[in-house]
Amino acid sequence: MSLNIKPISDRVVIAPLAAETTTASGIIIPDTAKEKPQKGTVVAVGNGKKDYTMTVKVGDTVLYGKYSGTEFKYEGKDYLIMREEEIYAIL
Repeated sequence: MSLNIKPISDRVVIAPLAAETTTASGIIIPDTAKEKPQKGTVVAVGNGKKDYTMTVKVGDTVLYGKYSGTEFKYEGKDYLIMREEEIYAIL
């Protein structure tokens, strides 16, 4: 998946993965009780800051904070843009 968006500085664009619809035991979770996803795929990466290179790459699956980043829609899809420091781990 490639976007025509090029984040600046140390920003990263992430496509959040879909929220879980059932629990491990098979209980269906209603829309009102679903939590925001905290896992996503990196779709675009900025160049980094002076004396700092980016750690994440396009295609990496990452964990981020529940309220991290800024949500936006592009071509009908939901994305998040955030600083690389808001990403907790690469899976």
